[in-house]
Amino acid sequence: MAVSPQSFLDLPDIKKLRSGKVREVFDLGETLLFVATDRLSAFDVILPDPIPHKGAVLNQLSAFWFKRFSKVKNHFVIANFDEFPKELQAFRSQLAGRSMIVRKTKPLPVECVVRGYLAGSGWKEYQESQSVCGIKLPSGLKLASQLPEPIFTPATKSDTGHDLNIDMKECRQILGNEMAERVCDLSLQIYAAGRDHAAQRGIIVADTKFEFGTVDGQLLLIDECLTPDSSRFWPKGQYIVGQSPPSFDKQFVRDYLETLDWNKTPPAPSLPQDVITKTSAKYVEAFERLTREKLR
Repeated sequence: MAVSPQSFLDLPDIKKLRSGKVREVFDLGETLLFVATDRLSAFDVILPDPIPHKGAVLNQLSAFWFKRFSKVKNHFVIANFDEFPKELQAFRSQLAGRSMIVRKTKPLPVECVVRGYLAGSGWKEYQESQSVCGIKLPSGLKLASQLPEPIFTPATKSDTGHDLNIDMKECRQILGNEMAERVCDLSLQIYAAGRDHAAQRGIIVADTKFEFGTVDGQLLLIDECLTPDSSRFWPKGQYIVGQSPPSFDKQFVRDYLETLDWNKTPPAPSLPQDVITKTSAKYVEAFERLTREKLR
């Protein structure tokens, strides 16, 4: 089955720059229009079934954090559709709630990952070397163990396939010493602020990924911020060291796909309705817990 056409978007007379796994990016001249679709990818393959409300969650939650972290320079301009330029007003049904206008930047070629707990590729690497991205960790840690302190574990970006973890030495070689230290410090600061806020809402931020870009010599936080697509959110009430906690993201989808005889290459199989419904509900629950607002 082909990917649902409703999950892709073209706007007449508005230049589209690219379609990512989730976002459509349009050129507005001095700014960009980011549109978060309901597309979902698993194992780096876009699935044929959109997840209702997912794009709105990603967009509105990122806007929440960008405004909350206003002391950190970021690319966010506006997300209130009523204040969008006149030429976009005809597209309310496609854009309202799931789009924002952002400044243009030159993205840095490194993903800025912060880990507060052992999970995912970090857990796999720890089991092999007792370290993550060159950072030596204490012995005896288990799956989902909280780290003594959050660690910065950068990765190289990949348009296709998985990003590759690198150590700080390689990060410095790519970005330069000063820029590498700046993004490391900023990433740890933003993670700590997000983690503390989420903890008050009953959510553990196990790890997260940030992206940065530059414009006119300024370093800006860009892309998305502390969403279920860029982070592992775990419910505090169900967290047990040594077990993989349930999460507010596409885990229902991954778990289902792992039961199939699928080689994780396109085309992806269709999803049962109950998996789609549960996944959508988890995204919405994460948004409402973190923001104390209703999704618009």
